[in-house]
Amino acid sequence: MTAKTTLSRRGFLGASAALSGFAFAGMPVLAQDASSLTIAYNLPVHSWDPTTGPAAVNPALQAVYLAVFDRYIAQNPDLSFDAGLLTDWGFNDDKTQITMTVREGVKWHNGADLTPDDIVWSLTRAGNPETGNPMQFVWGKIGNFVVDGNVITADVLEFEPALFKWMAFLTAFVLPKDYYEEVGAEGFEAAPVGTGPYTVDAFEPGAYVRLKAFPDYWGEAPSFETVTIKFVTDAASRVAEVESGNSDVTVNMPYEEYDRLIAQDGLSGEAIPITDIGMIFLNDIDVMTDKNVRLAAHYAIDKQLIIDRLLKGYGVPLSTLEAPGYAAYDESIVVPYDPDKAVELLAASGYSTDNPVKFTIQTTRGFKPKDYEMIQAIVGLWRKVGIEAEIEVYEIAKHYELRAADTLAPAAFYNWGNSIGDPSTATGFSMFGPSPHAVWDTPDLIEKIGPLFVEADEEARIQGYKDVSRYIAEEGYVIPLLQYVMPIVYRSDLAVTPYTSGDLLPQAITGA
Repeated sequence: MTAKTTLSRRGFLGASAALSGFAFAGMPVLAQDASSLTIAYNLPVHSWDPTTGPAAVNPALQAVYLAVFDRYIAQNPDLSFDAGLLTDWGFNDDKTQITMTVREGVKWHNGADLTPDDIVWSLTRAGNPETGNPMQFVWGKIGNFVVDGNVITADVLEFEPALFKWMAFLTAFVLPKDYYEEVGAEGFEAAPVGTGPYTVDAFEPGAYVRLKAFPDYWGEAPSFETVTIKFVTDAASRVAEVESGNSDVTVNMPYEEYDRLIAQDGLSGEAIPITDIGMIFLNDIDVMTDKNVRLAAHYAIDKQLIIDRLLKGYGVPLSTLEAPGYAAYDESIVVPYDPDKAVELLAASGYSTDNPVKFTIQTTRGFKPKDYEMIQAIVGLWRKVGIEAEIEVYEIAKHYELRAADTLAPAAFYNWGNSIGDPSTATGFSMFGPSPHAVWDTPDLIEKIGPLFVEADEEARIQGYKDVSRYIAEEGYVIPLLQYVMPIVYRSDLAVTPYTSGDLLPQAITGA
């Protein structure tokens, strides 16, 4: 399971052309000629504003957005940072100002030039709480922008240690000021304009999007003139798509199917550990306020057995929300499989197999390989020690809705993505009560995590997150399960560059 390290980097020509392109043309049935590519993807796009709403913080949608839009700062397959629409960036010595240099010669899909005003407008809009950016509390920490040529300076209103990492992460996309103000939010949804390697040529919600190569893209031209991304949420259907030749590439299928498919003539594959974590959110309601119940639920899970039996060994067991490769990963923090300890903890709270503790656990089904089956297995392991959990299946969009409203069940399975590997975007936002991405709201964690968001000493910040991760494990506030491996299957005459972030970028697929 080795990752390739080369990066192959790769247009509405006007609003009227863009609008006509959105006529719901018939969805392609078969993978087409050498100039076209068809991808069977596991999640549909519902919104074409990558900076607002729940979709903007869904890691699985970033690859589609990155085909059309560019971020302030780019990321390589190994998670290292690279120039994007900014070619240079940094804090001043006392971290009271930032300076950013804007790339010259970039065109929007409607033919207009990218300017520093687009960068300033995008950052200002992102920092305005009224515009609905889920990461507003990050972007609102800079302001008072000044433009001098292609250089932008801004004041640091509140220090954010990971600010420039965030510029390569969720909601960090640059949108066109003049065009957006001309057409408004509704017009932009109908005809999105970015600076990325592809333009949106046709789109049918829930079915597919067809992309066309943008001839004036500032980076390396993509290999395929046309890319069709079919939204195929059912894993078995994605397998059928690539096996039949109806799609050239697919992702996130069961691992036994991955092994079977790549053994066939004409198909190849990549399977690399990525930054996504399978975990169970615990909500501080009902029986989860009992520490014994929380810890018992963790001790009762044989993670390695689940990985071996259900995922064919493709996965890395975890005990914290910091995965190998994250800046604050601490391999010494381990919550072992210990069913006897689980029984003991439950007994201390009056529970047993004859008098089980009961709660609901929510999960997706088919969004990630064997997600539902993993929860079934966990519920079976729980039953053996005195936990009776009822499974409720929901779509991933419903998870975001419930999490934002802090109305998740006592336990909820989720896939947490953190492609920048910073602890603030893992343990930080997932466990800090005031964050819209957290459901555990107790004051102890708020007091421990809050100061780390503004800690200027990087060594102290990273150690602080390691300490918090250990405390969370000891208190049982969340149940990390595993680091995922991303299975990608594709035609053997293609070359796919897998990203450790889990992104499958159309512009990173070439002929072999």
